[in-house]
Amino acid sequence: MTHILLLTSLLLLGAATAAGAVPDGWAFSSPRPEIAPKSLVVPDAAGYSLLLSGGGNSAADGKWSRRVPVTPGQPVAFTARCRTANIPEPHRSVMAKVLWLDESGKQVEQAEFPTASPTARADGWRTLAANYVVPAKARQAQLELHLRWAPDGQVEWRDAALAATSAAAAAPTTRNVKVASVHHRPRGAKSPRENLEQFAKHIEAAGQTGADIVCLPEGTTVCGTGLKVPDVAEPIPGPSTEFLGQLAARHKCYVVAGIYERDGKVIYNTSVLLDRAGTLVGRYRKVCLPREEVEAGITPGTTYPVFDTDFGRIGMMICWDLSYPEVARRLAANGAEIIFMPICGGNGIFARARAIENQVHIVASGYDFRTAIYDKTGADLARAPDDRPHVIYATIDLNHRQMWPWLGDWRSRIWLESPPGAKRPE
Repeated sequence: MTHILLLTSLLLLGAATAAGAVPDGWAFSSPRPEIAPKSLVVPDAAGYSLLLSGGGNSAADGKWSRRVPVTPGQPVAFTARCRTANIPEPHRSVMAKVLWLDESGKQVEQAEFPTASPTARADGWRTLAANYVVPAKARQAQLELHLRWAPDGQVEWRDAALAATSAAAAAPTTRNVKVASVHHRPRGAKSPRENLEQFAKHIEAAGQTGADIVCLPEGTTVCGTGLKVPDVAEPIPGPSTEFLGQLAARHKCYVVAGIYERDGKVIYNTSVLLDRAGTLVGRYRKVCLPREEVEAGITPGTTYPVFDTDFGRIGMMICWDLSYPEVARRLAANGAEIIFMPICGGNGIFARARAIENQVHIVASGYDFRTAIYDKTGADLARAPDDRPHVIYATIDLNHRQMWPWLGDWRSRIWLESPPGAKRPE
């Protein structure tokens, strides 16, 4: 609390420091004088802090900025630190920005938005960092440190800089994952185990191609058996996760599969994740239930877990979840880079929308829904060509930045421009 009290007392001192006293060319500005937050420069033995406070104004919006020369094609690293107090939604109210400008000060490329570390240190500081390559037409970069829409909030900025770095540091390494998704409707089976044995050959085929993770459809233990959900619902871990775990371990791949879970008297529509060793990593319980499942006595889940794998962070959702934007948004907010979706049937337009609006890849495995792998633009990276059994594949670079016309790196902007209340979990 010490730094919060200190910051508050400093900001209560009044208006901005005189322009002549601001170091390193930093200048304070606001879109309109009447909404300018309070600003202050505080020197100390280690340098100085640039402070901004809402001053009780709900429309407060202002920034510290400075321009630095840059060399076209030069790899550069942006770094800064900030700590906040009394800001309910820092992902919306606190922002760093890099603008690329030509000699005359005209913007030549889309702005960049360096992201903050997900958690603060014990002393409250967060680090913002990003690597870029200076655009061909840029001769200057404008560094901006913002506070907006936080009437009672304060932010302290330190050590913001854009420095030359090595090409190796600026260029992100590829982080490829080979994804497989199974399009298969079991037929002729009389039990959950017989169903899974039909899926086993598709997992084997995916494993032989070097797939890192394989997605199976919804309700793999009931589809086509003629049984009802209560007949096949089982504990997790249980017989089906044990069988799938053995396959995952044999083929050294992760496996995602939809099965019905029994927990005492409660039945969930669940998706499980097994790792390369066959260990149950976790489960997701379907949150959005269609009336048919509600009338059948299925209980909805209430949480949106994500899971760290050896290639990245993933989430899972199931079928009817696709029809509501909140599920994918919560998973993306929790850091999911790929969302795996066991599904029975649904609208492919929704899948494209969820991929685009969250800037994540969606991997769908279905029956009446055509199995597909969608990229961040909503385009098919792979798609089952017809209703016959298929395993489809795509290699995804999770470090690739999708750059959009007029938007730039949209993923870095999503939380900055999200509606109030869509708080990104820390």
